[in-house]
Amino acid sequence: MIILGEKYSFSEIEYNRIKKYFKKITHVKYKEKSSQEILDQIASSLKGNKKSLIVLNTQAILSPELITYLTKLEVQGTTYITVENFLETYLQKCFISEELSINTSFLEDIHNYTIFQYIQKRLIDYLGVLLLLIPTLIAIVYSKYRITKESPGDIFFKQTRVGQKEEEFNCIKLRSMHQDAEKSGAQFAKDDDPRTFPWGKIIRYKKIDELTQIWNVLKGDMHLVGPRPERRIWTNEFEKSIPYYTQRHLIAPGITGLAQIKYQYGSGQLDAKEKLMYDLYYIKNWSLALEIQVIWKTLLFLVTKQREDLSNF
Repeated sequence: MIILGEKYSFSEIEYNRIKKYFKKITHVKYKEKSSQEILDQIASSLKGNKKSLIVLNTQAILSPELITYLTKLEVQGTTYITVENFLETYLQKCFISEELSINTSFLEDIHNYTIFQYIQKRLIDYLGVLLLLIPTLIAIVYSKYRITKESPGDIFFKQTRVGQKEEEFNCIKLRSMHQDAEKSGAQFAKDDDPRTFPWGKIIRYKKIDELTQIWNVLKGDMHLVGPRPERRIWTNEFEKSIPYYTQRHLIAPGITGLAQIKYQYGSGQLDAKEKLMYDLYYIKNWSLALEIQVIWKTLLFLVTKQREDLSNF
C-alpha cells in the first residue's frame, strides 16, 4: 500500500490495524515535489507488486500527469482510493478536519435511523435489558453494602447528560466517586482517578457502574449501543471547535459504542474529535451486523480489557 500525501496522520495503533490487510506500507510525500519525482517514487514502490492500493492523502489538486498515471495503473490492477474512503473501509471512521468544515456534502449520508432500523435497535435494547437485569440487581445489592462501608451516601449517581436532539436527561450510574468529587468544579474522569474509593475504582474499571443505565435504555433516553453521552459543559465546548460535533446527537447515546471499543479512554478536544470520527461512521453506516459487532467486541473488552487496537479480535 502507498500513502500519497500527509493530509491525515495515521497513529501507530492505526498502522497496526492496517498491517492486517497490507504487509508493506510506503509513504510518498506530495508537497514540494515535482510530478515526475512523485511518479518515479510511486513506480519504485510498486516494483515487484502487480497489485497494490494507493491512498490519496493530500489536499492538493492532483496534476494531470499524476491522474493519467493513476488511471493507467488501475488498468494494470493497482487501484487508488481517497483517504476519506480508506478510513471508512479499513478503520471504521469518518475523516473530519477544519478544512472540511465548509463542505456540507459530508453531512448528506449522516441521518437518523429509518423506522425499520429503529425497530431493530429497540428490540436489541430490550433484549439487552432483559439479559442484564439479574447482573444489574446483584451489582446494586452488593454495591450498596460496599458503598455504605467505604463512602457513605447515595448508592446511585445521577448526572445530566445530552441526548438525542440535544435534549438533556438524567443518566443513572452506580456511584464510584466520593460525594464531593466535583467540589472544585466539573472535570473529566481519569484512569486511577484519586476521587474514587476502593469499590468505586473496581466498578469503574470493570464498567459495572454503567449497568444501571439499562433504566435509561428502557425509558428510551439511551440505546444499548450509540455515542457516549456527554455533559452539556463539554458538548458546548466541543461544538465550538470540532466540525460536525452536533451530528452525534442525531441519535440517542449508548451504554457502549464503536468509539469506546476502538479508541482508548481519553478526555479533551483531541480525544473528542477522534471518538467523533467513529461515532459518525456508526451513524452513517448502521446495520444489524455493525450493532452485533460492537456488542460482541464490548464483551471481549470486558473480559480481556483490551480494545481492538491492542488485540486481534
